[in-house]
Amino acid sequence: MSILFAILMFGFLIFIHELGHFILAKINGVKVLKFSLGFGPKIVSKQIGETEYMLSAVPLGGYVKMLGEDVEEGEEEKTAPHDETRSYKNQPVYKRFSIVFAGPLFNLLTAVVIFFFIFATGVPTLLPVVGETMPDTPAARANLLKGDRITEINGRPVRQWTDITDIIHNNPDKPLAFTIQRNAKQITVSIKPESKKVKDIFGEEKEVGLIGVKPSGETFSVKANIPDSVKNAFLKTWEISVLTIMGIVKLIQRIIPAETIGGPILIFQLAEKQATAGALSYFFFAAVISINLGVLNLLPIPVLDGGHLLFLIIEGIRKKPLSEKSILVAQRIGLVIIIMLMVFAMYNDIFRLIRGKPLP
Repeated sequence: MSILFAILMFGFLIFIHELGHFILAKINGVKVLKFSLGFGPKIVSKQIGETEYMLSAVPLGGYVKMLGEDVEEGEEEKTAPHDETRSYKNQPVYKRFSIVFAGPLFNLLTAVVIFFFIFATGVPTLLPVVGETMPDTPAARANLLKGDRITEINGRPVRQWTDITDIIHNNPDKPLAFTIQRNAKQITVSIKPESKKVKDIFGEEKEVGLIGVKPSGETFSVKANIPDSVKNAFLKTWEISVLTIMGIVKLIQRIIPAETIGGPILIFQLAEKQATAGALSYFFFAAVISINLGVLNLLPIPVLDGGHLLFLIIEGIRKKPLSEKSILVAQRIGLVIIIMLMVFAMYNDIFRLIRGKPLP
């Protein structure tokens, strides 16, 4: 059943992406010939009005085919005289730009909507209660005990566990005054975080303060009001978008190993894992994947939306489009790059399965 949730999530996010192109094409008066979920041979199709809606065999994408768009070399597309004004290629640059950009934009807005409901319904958050004190650490030397609730650090109120880690990490080798609720008593102890080198999410070393405690695992639900939920949703989408871009840069710089690149198998495995972890984890993961789809599609690689946007920007600057031959050559190069990346990602997926490596 959980693998079904993974398939539904992937299909829904692709549908949202193509829906963005479709809606903006309709708004701009462009005739849409086909709307397909998946590539390759069609499995089922239905003609509604001027558009053929299809479900195709390869569920790793989708496309919207518009009149006058991407005519192959040597292929002729017959356009009725009354449809000339509805052809994609006859639209001004700004209209074509909006149609192409709408796909990634819809993915990013989908993430915003998902995050809004997550924040509005309540996010489980760790309480600032000590669960374990590691031996021979600043916390152990200060006699912090299991069950101690940290209420203040240097006079700053502490409401959740991340408040503690933020303050400690940012103050290595600096004495901090911890106010602790222990049973019915309130005590204050001084603890100096030790400076340690740890690896961040990109595998780079950084220096932070640590005192040697772990949370108890007790949680409470943080529910935001509507304005705060909207604000937090946009901020979280922006934060993950930036992390995605930074991750791509770190891959190019070879700071993140190429072996971490995953393909559809890894995505389905992770989606299945999140589905079994609960609705909140599943929808959070869906939002992250939606952001990744949006950001990666904006990369300036021909055949991706970002490549089309680059061509349109060049056309806008030159006041005339690039030659069809130049675009065709660039798209073929882009297609080779995408196929190579997909093959490499699939290789990593299969190698990970064979070796039984744990999921990230």
